[in-house]
Amino acid sequence: MKLPRTVAVLGTLTLLATTIVGTAAADDRPDRPGRGPERDTPAAGTASFAELARTAQRSGPGHGHGDGTSGAIDMLRAYPSQPTLTVHPPAEDDATDLNGTISYAEIAPRLTALMAASDRVSTQVVGQSTAGRDLYLVTVTAPESRQETAQQTRWREEIRTAPERAASDRRLAVGYKTPLWITANIHGNEWEGTDAAMQVIDDLATSDDPATTALLEEHRLYFSLTLNPDGRTVGTRATSLGLDANRDMITGTTPESRSFVATAQALQPLYAADFHGYTDVLQVEPCGPPHGENYEYDLFIPHGYAIARQVEDDVVAAEIPGNTYYDPGSGEAVDENTGYIKIPYRDTPSGWDDYPPIFTAQYAAFHGATTSTVELPKRRTGPATTPEDAVINTAVAKQTMTSMIDYVAGHHDAMLADQIEAFRRGVAGEPKDALTVDDVAAVPGPDEWKQHWDVVDDQDPVDLPRAYVIPVGDGQRSAADAEALVDQLLFHGIEVGTLTRTTRLDGTIYPKGSFVVDLHQPLRGLANALLDLGTDISAKVPSMYDISAWSLSSLWGATVDSVGSTTDRPVGKVVPLRREPSDAQVPHGARHLAFDVAGVEDYRALNALLENDVPVWLLDDGRAVVGRADGRTIREVAREHDVPFEAATRQELRRLDEAAELDDLTVAYAGTPDDLLSLTELGFDDLVRVTAAGIEAGAATGTTGLEDADVLWVGSSLTLPAGSAGREAVQGWVDDGGSVVGRTAAAFAVAETYGLVEGSAVTGNRSGNGIVDVDTARSSVLSAHPQDQAFVYPATWFTDLGEGTTAEQSYDADRPFLAGHWAPSDAGSDGPGAAAGQAAVVSGEAESGARAVVFGTSVFFRTHPKGGLGQAAQALFWATSDA
Repeated sequence: MKLPRTVAVLGTLTLLATTIVGTAAADDRPDRPGRGPERDTPAAGTASFAELARTAQRSGPGHGHGDGTSGAIDMLRAYPSQPTLTVHPPAEDDATDLNGTISYAEIAPRLTALMAASDRVSTQVVGQSTAGRDLYLVTVTAPESRQETAQQTRWREEIRTAPERAASDRRLAVGYKTPLWITANIHGNEWEGTDAAMQVIDDLATSDDPATTALLEEHRLYFSLTLNPDGRTVGTRATSLGLDANRDMITGTTPESRSFVATAQALQPLYAADFHGYTDVLQVEPCGPPHGENYEYDLFIPHGYAIARQVEDDVVAAEIPGNTYYDPGSGEAVDENTGYIKIPYRDTPSGWDDYPPIFTAQYAAFHGATTSTVELPKRRTGPATTPEDAVINTAVAKQTMTSMIDYVAGHHDAMLADQIEAFRRGVAGEPKDALTVDDVAAVPGPDEWKQHWDVVDDQDPVDLPRAYVIPVGDGQRSAADAEALVDQLLFHGIEVGTLTRTTRLDGTIYPKGSFVVDLHQPLRGLANALLDLGTDISAKVPSMYDISAWSLSSLWGATVDSVGSTTDRPVGKVVPLRREPSDAQVPHGARHLAFDVAGVEDYRALNALLENDVPVWLLDDGRAVVGRADGRTIREVAREHDVPFEAATRQELRRLDEAAELDDLTVAYAGTPDDLLSLTELGFDDLVRVTAAGIEAGAATGTTGLEDADVLWVGSSLTLPAGSAGREAVQGWVDDGGSVVGRTAAAFAVAETYGLVEGSAVTGNRSGNGIVDVDTARSSVLSAHPQDQAFVYPATWFTDLGEGTTAEQSYDADRPFLAGHWAPSDAGSDGPGAAAGQAAVVSGEAESGARAVVFGTSVFFRTHPKGGLGQAAQALFWATSDA
């Protein structure tokens, strides 16, 4: 399920030689949202874990330059396709032993047996988990020849790219095998959806029932059996990277989420359901308000609600022994059969929303699907559900899946018409209006849901631009971040083009080659959700249970402009971009080279040069000057990181005397997977994890972890008692010039403890999150490539700054909060108004030369704010500079 959990140790991930601290279900009811951000599980920074982090970053979108769709899935050319599957060895202390559910090692043999017994079952591997386990996609359908499968593919493409033609295509209407997709176990310690899916597959594969035969002639049923096999095996919610993959659909840091995104694009499901747990009673979406503005909700909710109601009727009628039911009077789960399950749209006024597209179901909806997240009822007892409760959950899940399949089989014509209409609106670029009361009344289909629609709270209207333009040239803050953003859009299936000539739009001149995201496209809802700033929804509901703003255009470091209105003419002559952009170059004959260091890929390149002992100086305007080096090394860095090296100018060379020659930094860090993964993404590979206990234990022997460190990054508490040997050791390290950089009040406390800054750190409402407007001082250490927006979850600001403590960046004095959900408490001292004009980033310096930079913004949140990552790298190099 999606709510925060109490963190507890669940086991040792021997496969990775690293301890993963998992999550237990001490209290995960959906009626208790807003208790602060989901805390991704921390992991020890051993070499094996760090290597996994580096591998994940190298394989993610935005790194390496190819066709922009490296995660795309090659769908099968005929059915069945029954390859030989790799059988993975059983794991010691497998978490599934605790409740008797299917272990990952059992899945391949079971699928192999099913394929041998039935020509209805196909299996393909659609990626690997972080630890290298295969991710299976199982298709159950009537056999198809290559010609038949090719025709299905053409129809699927026609639905998306030529929806007007698809709407009147009679052959398509009769012959298209509408796809239904069931997924499970993206949270590793929510097991039973996998077991139920295996039972359903077995039934479909072997049934002689004529209804099953007809079903498989008209549909393809897809099953992703476990989206997180690593977590399934060790009993953790998170993946082996310590991240929740069901928060990662937009960012794509985990290979598990990237596989889901690629599968959603490839399948284009008519309906998709993802199985979770545990909420005391079966819960089936659709969700309550607020609803994401970019969904076509008049098309989404009628069937979504009707499916939930059919599940309710069927599960109630099944009277599964041990199951629980929803009591509308008390709002609680009860043992007696009340006739109800829980449907958030009907039963939860707020607190279980479908606002951000970071979750499986909410993301798949942007690819034309009606979707549901399903929460199974019986909770864990200790680290796992009991075997008895696992049997109940599996039976409930199987009945739910069967009901969903039955509904889609009976309504696929109408659902297909709605999917085609959603794509048609995008291609046509029609205005996007929120549903009004009159609109709701006119929506065809079931009426029961309409009484619950609240025009004020449910969905805000959206003024769609004609296009988003990502400029190239002098108008772009970071060419590297812009190209990474374009790569990310392509990864999500968004159509991107480039201007064929210099063009004036809305009074701004955009150079030839600038990128254009025209919102007249099938996935315009996803495109706008990714690029729009978003909305301040603080007044809509008391709190949100996860992020409520995520804009790539505001947070990924690139300059992005909104142009025109959706009903305007095209923005100019644009040609489709088929491949990820690349402008790597190395001029011949130059003794010194230079390049801009503004974005994440620039810092990766910079660290790669330093790792190879290439001399590099960083000028105060953000230009890096590169000294003599092996030409092959420079060319490899240029190619791998897409760096457009230029010959250094005479003026740049004259400035080297006053610039800092950089060192290959060793970074000690105290923090979470957010910190380790973000530092790794920036190319810092000499990382040493430190803790207060470790520093104290090693103080006597000089093995605190700080001995060889150039800088300490602080992302979580690092408190040592006054007078302790550990504190004295850290103080001695600072007195020798060791610097401190970090985030939140925890980093400020460390910097203040060791005499680097002075003042007070104030933390805002801990459930407040979103995009803030910030102002960067001209003389700031962050002024080389300033940014206007940042992310907070929650916000921290600094007051009563002492002498020598400098505000490098401040929250805007007039409108600090732009989008998301950040409501002040009754006192108001923890809301945006209290942060207005206050310092968001501060710095300080001691007589020893040790420096500190502390961020009150969430620069490392789940690796998502790429612009924040660049600022953190800028601060790390400044803090270790001798200039």
